[in-house]
Amino acid sequence: MSPKALRAFRAGEEARGGGGLYTEQGSGYDKGQERAGCGAPVTHLALLVAGGAALSLLEGSLPRPLPWMKIGLANVATILALYLYGARSAFSVAVLRVLLGGVFLGFGPGFVLSAGGGIAAWGVMALVKETLGGTFSVVGVSIWGALTHNLTQLVLAHLLVRTAAVWALLPAFLWAAGVTGTITGLAADFGLKLLRRYPRRVLR
Repeated sequence: MSPKALRAFRAGEEARGGGGLYTEQGSGYDKGQERAGCGAPVTHLALLVAGGAALSLLEGSLPRPLPWMKIGLANVATILALYLYGARSAFSVAVLRVLLGGVFLGFGPGFVLSAGGGIAAWGVMALVKETLGGTFSVVGVSIWGALTHNLTQLVLAHLLVRTAAVWALLPAFLWAAGVTGTITGLAADFGLKLLRRYPRRVLR
């Protein structure tokens, strides 16, 4: 087909709006990609889940104040999903990356703390972004998530070990939430800017 005929074919498809290859319905950096039930392209969702699980595994090798606790770096995947695709997709990423991490690290107390902290952080970050998105930046939302993540883990740890001694860690955990929330937020913000600037190169 000649270039002129091809242009005419495209124009006809767009005029009819009949779902041709060149309609706007498939535009953006997710063109032609099958979407998950939560609205995100399946491949993008899988990448975020895998990235979050990898960060979770990395956290497993870092020093921790209690054997089961993590600092929540894997929340960067949840933040990316939240800003790119919305709360439902972010929830899917939060749950699936925790489950995938459990496959490699086991489903013991650490899994309970990770799941509780990750899902609670998702809920608070989604709420803050939805209601106070104009007030808090990506870093601010991330700090809210980190605070929630750490506080939830302390509550669950208290229930698991049945001692109030875990609350002695509260000041350190609040300080750590500020640090890790800032780092995670900056990483997520950088990722968002990269994806929005080079969408076709980064996400295909």
